[in-house]
Amino acid sequence: MFATSYDVLNLVLSICAIALAFFLCWALYYFIASVQKIHRLVKRVEAGVDKAEEIVDTVKDKIKNSSAYVMILSELARKAIEFIQTKRAGAQKKKKTGKKK
Repeated sequence: MFATSYDVLNLVLSICAIALAFFLCWALYYFIASVQKIHRLVKRVEAGVDKAEEIVDTVKDKIKNSSAYVMILSELARKAIEFIQTKRAGAQKKKKTGKKK
């Protein structure tokens, strides 16, 4: 079957080439599978970031809108406090003037 050592060398080289091709294909398969998993993970993270961004934008808008209401309410409260203070001051003056008579 093998006449010379050169035939044995060719057989060993062909077996090594086949083994190398097999392991390269195997490694390439696992590399591609890993890249696909990473791609899916990145897509999920992007979707999560998009949802978080939408939530932040919604909260910003609600805070912006409610801050206008808060400003109006604070102005209303300030006016109410001023009104109450003037009424109390007027009532105290009436009591003092009523007692002096």
